[in-house]
Amino acid sequence: MPEHPMLEKTNRINLLFDFYSELLTEKQRTFLSCYFHDDYSLGEIASEFSISRQAVYEHIKRAELMLEEYERKLRLLAKHEQRTDCLNRLEDLLGEASPDLRSKAAPLLEKMRLVD
Repeated sequence: MPEHPMLEKTNRINLLFDFYSELLTEKQRTFLSCYFHDDYSLGEIASEFSISRQAVYEHIKRAELMLEEYERKLRLLAKHEQRTDCLNRLEDLLGEASPDLRSKAAPLLEKMRLVD
């Protein structure tokens, strides 16, 4: 069953945020965190920061566009997903290997998972 589009978008923004948050302004980080991590509404964020709901929306929308632009240029999330897929496939293959090979490869596989 496919994910709900809003949940899919939230998951993507959260992943992009993990990679690129330090490239955003403090205000963009704060608003994205409140909206996507803490599940605040636009109105709640607006009230908390004494600005209009529209201003919050514009900050969040601009930050989302910046995250997507960083990903388009740097592809950190895409590379992470490719590495994860390769590591999972390697782990599956090692499951079919001899116990000796599995025990030798396990520390290296774990070290590779910690790279990200």
